[in-house]
Amino acid sequence: MIPQANQAWRAAAGALLAGAGIGAAAQEVSISPQQEAAFAKIAAAPAVKQALDFLKQDDAKTLEDQKAIVVIAAPTFKEKRRAEYYLGRLKEAGLNEVRMDAASNVCGVLPGAGGGPKLLLSAHLDTVFPENTNLTIRENGGKLYAPGIADDARGLASILSLVRAFKASGLRTVGDVWLCGTVGEEGLGDLKGIKQVFKDHKDIDGYIALESPTVPNEEISFQAAGSNRYRITYKGPGGHSYQAFGQPSAIHALGRAIAGISELQTPATPKTTFTVGTIAGGTSVNSIAAEATMDLDMRSNDNDELLKLEAKALQIAKDAAAAENKRWNSDKIKVDIEQVGARPGGSPSPNHAVVQSLWLAVKAIGATPKLAGARSTEANLPISLGIPAAVVGAGGFSQGIHSPEEWFDPANAHLGPAKALMAILGLAGVQGVSDPLLAKRPPRQ
Repeated sequence: MIPQANQAWRAAAGALLAGAGIGAAAQEVSISPQQEAAFAKIAAAPAVKQALDFLKQDDAKTLEDQKAIVVIAAPTFKEKRRAEYYLGRLKEAGLNEVRMDAASNVCGVLPGAGGGPKLLLSAHLDTVFPENTNLTIRENGGKLYAPGIADDARGLASILSLVRAFKASGLRTVGDVWLCGTVGEEGLGDLKGIKQVFKDHKDIDGYIALESPTVPNEEISFQAAGSNRYRITYKGPGGHSYQAFGQPSAIHALGRAIAGISELQTPATPKTTFTVGTIAGGTSVNSIAAEATMDLDMRSNDNDELLKLEAKALQIAKDAAAAENKRWNSDKIKVDIEQVGARPGGSPSPNHAVVQSLWLAVKAIGATPKLAGARSTEANLPISLGIPAAVVGAGGFSQGIHSPEEWFDPANAHLGPAKALMAILGLAGVQGVSDPLLAKRPPRQ
């Protein structure tokens, strides 16, 4: 049986995706004189200079935090131990109202002076790696190697450094700044953590995701690649490979489906992708398989293309069962199609306060800002809700994400938190210096 898709996510994503062009390269960011003037005031404030100096001096401690975080295993759905550790570290850094929510997210607030917007920054606690993964850190050629060393241990460590910088400098924003370590960002977590945060906080006005720095400091991603994920299971009678020969096979049906899906054609623009990420089934080499399963991931920057791909792939999955039954003149192979993930997407204009403030923040750290392509991150959710949001790297540079050879280069890594700091101050305002650039929105219902 095919369950009904999450219509709320789809409707929101479809409206956003239809409302703007897809390619980041074609987009321009408009910066007003008032925004530039606000950032000039912020950059000149003595407390801001003190905070930026602190972040540079704190770089070594931030790297040690990153190392301490990465060696605590935190596969999706098993983040609790890392979450408890991170809760303690946020309290130690001086964040206010630190607590763990119903989903095991860990959040706290830098309270503003009052009357301003509510800004959220997050980094995710979970990793794609199994619980028994060797997390030993290796150093070679100035780089750190470990599964998850960047994704997203770097983002989590950067948040700790930001809190320390606020406390050391005495900076106070006008609006409240919430900081979270979230669960369930990866894989089948299906954005569980950030969904809980937005469920609990109906009044968030803007959002920034601090992600693994697979892109240079100057890149800003403001579009969200939507995805739908399915677990497709074939079931049949099974039997002995010799004595029961002639019975249909669940694995053979699965193979027919994979072969058909692999031949699908998708557009390069808007980028639309698919993969059968995992397969499982059978009991022995001399058995006709009674059950076989695959997990199918489909993504697109355009909701219509995603839905077209989904319709074709699911039809192939159903046709594969029919073809296997026809081959053996049977009706015993059945297919079950279960949706296990629905990440909303969106392609809004970059001309909103979060992107504009990040643009000016990148300039403030001495780099040239540029817009990056769509990503699939926790920003998908606020983007789908029409809330200004963007994704940036958390400092340094990394490659090999989601592989055992993931590495992180810490050169000038302090510029990541520095960029985030300037964006926070622009968006939430600085008491006695500048008004918030982020507008307050009516709370969501």
